[in-house]
Amino acid sequence: MSLDPNSPVPVLLIGVRDEFLDRAWLGPRRHWPQWPDLVGGRDLLAGGTWLAVDSAAPRAACVLNGHGKPAAAETRLSRGELPLTLAARGAEPDLDLDRVVDVERHDPFHLVYATSDSARLWSWDGVELVDRALDPGLHLVVNSGLEGADDGLEGPGVQRMRARIDHFRPLLAAADRPRPRSGPAPAAWAGWLPLADGDGLDPDDSRALLVRADFEGRAWGSSSISLVALSRGHVRYDFRAVQGDAGEWTTVLDSTPSAGR
Repeated sequence: MSLDPNSPVPVLLIGVRDEFLDRAWLGPRRHWPQWPDLVGGRDLLAGGTWLAVDSAAPRAACVLNGHGKPAAAETRLSRGELPLTLAARGAEPDLDLDRVVDVERHDPFHLVYATSDSARLWSWDGVELVDRALDPGLHLVVNSGLEGADDGLEGPGVQRMRARIDHFRPLLAAADRPRPRSGPAPAAWAGWLPLADGDGLDPDDSRALLVRADFEGRAWGSSSISLVALSRGHVRYDFRAVQGDAGEWTTVLDSTPSAGR
């Protein structure tokens, strides 16, 4: 995520979903009648989403799995409800997340929320909920936390997250920051698009953004990429499925938010 209050497009978000590849899902649309303004991909197992965009207001929310103590199986709720709840509600500057959702009934997560001029990150490890306001600049959030800095985490997965950050942070910082307003995705996102597409790294590379692995006979890996741009007068959402051969980029939203939202 990039925040630049001085840019015509202050908030840019790249989101990659990693999941078991046989887990059924639908691409981003208005899947939830109770929230007609929300657009996102729908997980068909639990009904939620990994990323939700409010088409009538400049805001978006996305969730990543975290590390820590799992919720009790008998009362566990899907983390896929979290982006929907926040994107539909909007987050006041002093919002306490645990007053809006029952945090303890969710497995560990990192929840990103962004408007056209601000962003916040909540991290839950099953014991403690940490709330951060994100300052202007470039922020990378992975399963091991903001900049991969969750305390006490080690292991191959955490090392891969650090390798990913070490590879992509300087490349994103060096590329011209896009101003995605109109036109096809390659033109709108310019120098960031090849990076969002994985920078040509093999899925087995420890630095890879788009990954693929085998877990006891089940394929797991990157299933989609989302690009979101938020400004006071505009919301843009581009999407690409990652299945076998590279899919085409689709512009899901390219709209002007409603007045007063």
